Amino acid sequence: MRLIIPLLAACLIPLPVSAWEAGTQGPLCTLTHSEPGAEIRLTYDSRGPEYTITLTAPTPWPRQPVFTLRFEGGPGLAISTDRHILSPDGRSLTVIDRGFGNVLRGLAENRQAIGLTGPGMLSFSLDGAAPEVAKFEACGTAPSV
Repeated sequence: MRLIIPLLAACLIPLPVSAWEAGTQGPLCTLTHSEPGAEIRLTYDSRGPEYTITLTAPTPWPRQPVFTLRFEGGPGLAISTDRHILSPDGRSLTVIDRGFGNVLRGLAENRQAIGLTGPGMLSFSLDGAAPEVAKFEACGTAPSV
């Protein structure tokens, strides 16, 4: 019995929950999510205007000429580009563009996103993304005070 009570207490300790989170960092609107083995960060800077999306993997992305972001479990969508860049360690892949309507729609309306470069793949859940995507979209249109 002495062992069971501490064991039950340990089961009741809340574990960190990976969640989508929209916010601001100075002039940037941000949307972030992390889960074991996958991190994603979007930014919007209205001064550009410019959007970025960065996917960070535990190991380097293969150097490939095309990056595809595929959305599944909803209306589905696949977006490809040859304008992606890798961080010096190769673990972070970034795309910069002036419009991200399809990306935001894919994040909000599907259940899973998969980033692909040749044989490299990073998958992450979109559970709970839709309300935070809406906050992220509203962030760039809010009047500055």
